[in-house]
Amino acid sequence: MSELTGRIAIVTGASRGIGRAIAERLGASGATVVCVARGENAAVTAAAISAAGGTAEAHGVDVTDPAGVEALVSGVLERHGRIDILVSNAGIARDQLMLRMKRADWDEVIATNLTASFTWCQAVLKPMIRQRAGRIVAISSVVGQMGNAGQANYAASKAGLIGFCKALAREVASRNVTVNVVAPGLIATDMTRAITDNAKADWSGQIPMGRMGAPEDIAAAVRFLASDEASYITGQVLAVNGGMYM
Repeated sequence: MSELTGRIAIVTGASRGIGRAIAERLGASGATVVCVARGENAAVTAAAISAAGGTAEAHGVDVTDPAGVEALVSGVLERHGRIDILVSNAGIARDQLMLRMKRADWDEVIATNLTASFTWCQAVLKPMIRQRAGRIVAISSVVGQMGNAGQANYAASKAGLIGFCKALAREVASRNVTVNVVAPGLIATDMTRAITDNAKADWSGQIPMGRMGAPEDIAAAVRFLASDEASYITGQVLAVNGGMYM
């Protein structure tokens, strides 16, 4: 598939799991993928895309650092002249019951999962509006839709992301920039591997399809929303959760 040939895509949290699958899917679809993660973690993803015949570059940026974000976006514009796709995927979890949750864990999750999306979107909007075309896709979570005990900070950040994207979609739709959300359910990643077997069984019991999803399921949804096929879709939440929340 080459429907994204010539497009420049930025993917945050691209080092592993869902982020890596998204980056590889966009690369396989012809996009030049700017893989972003802390330190040198994005290099493996960029190398995999290149090895498969795609085009990618890796950048070590802390998504919560506005200066670092601005510098990366400026660099991409200097090298490529445009930015067509932003996938705001970077996220963390610091789970704890509300009565035991530390303020630092609340602040860190909100900063990474929500405020960073504001920073990235604000940075890419000027070139997207100027070129009168763009696709923004944010990765939320089923937890942001239905809640989950012990994840008040995570749920708040992911629910906030949905509201943020809906508001932003209204602001930029007339400039042919779409803003959508993909809300994964229980996906087999490093984050979910840390869940106990009993907890996984309990969660899986809530999924009508009876199984966990794969990162590639999320990547397929993102690729669709980033494509011309989704040109009349904006402000929407695409739930990829096996029926866990309807």
